[in-house]
Amino acid sequence: MDDVVLAVDIGGTKISAGLVSAAGDVHRHAEVATPAAEPRLTEALRGLLASTIDGVRPTAVGLASAGPVDLPNGTISPVNIPAWRDFPVVNLARDVVPGVPVTLVLDGIAAAVGEHWRGAGRGATSMLGIVVSTGVGGGLVLDGAPYAGPSGNAGHLGHTVVDPAGPACSCGGTGCVEAYASGPSMVRWAREHGWTGPDARALAADAADGDTVALEAFDQGTQALARGIAATSALCDLDRVVIGGGVSAAGEVLFAPLRRHLERLVTLDYTQRVTVHPSTLGRHGGLLGAARSALLAARAGAPART
Repeated sequence: MDDVVLAVDIGGTKISAGLVSAAGDVHRHAEVATPAAEPRLTEALRGLLASTIDGVRPTAVGLASAGPVDLPNGTISPVNIPAWRDFPVVNLARDVVPGVPVTLVLDGIAAAVGEHWRGAGRGATSMLGIVVSTGVGGGLVLDGAPYAGPSGNAGHLGHTVVDPAGPACSCGGTGCVEAYASGPSMVRWAREHGWTGPDARALAADAADGDTVALEAFDQGTQALARGIAATSALCDLDRVVIGGGVSAAGEVLFAPLRRHLERLVTLDYTQRVTVHPSTLGRHGGLLGAARSALLAARAGAPART
């Protein structure tokens, strides 16, 4: 297997890896549940990378991670992975795959890049990619090119404030999009109002069956998400939003109230052209974006960790 990139997508629920060709074909896709604590976290990541490249020499490594990320130092401090603070993920990848360039990118940006390359974002000029899962990530493609910002964290929609009087967020703020719209946040709200199900998947199923509390939980979450999208659209002149992540599998349970809230909140003429689409790449979105980011960095001759 020649000319493939080792792509990795690190999230609060799962860590996935695969070998991605320059055409966007994914081989040897594998996932492990994200352990809660060290040393199992590092062992799981190291083992997954080693098994994925067994017998293959990739040309580069693309790492996508929940944020914040620290590009200059090659470290990550994911809000939804408390055991990792300033974790040297780039150095770990270099230990496993020595001698090849390593590119680190925020998971939301990777999702946006992947969708713009091979998914629902193809042809968009300015788009916002969103991952709704254990947390809420985001990434921007502006004028057809990814925009990571100086720190690598631009577009991190989940930690924009939509209600200063809202609930506490794991980032230390209050009223963030993530505090309302992530899967655990909607489950927590539902349980506070009498729902007794186990997780976000069950919450979505009950909402689809018409359960009043489950429907209201999705309404609360999508209203916060719509506020974040409306603000980003006004700032960045978006024409498309693509939403992936585990919670997006709820389908119209998520998208119908989201579009309804957006119609009310997006009021300026130039923002009203923005459209919202579900991801078409599914679980491969972050991997494709990580690989594409590594390929773009190699072509540009960028430093290995940017």
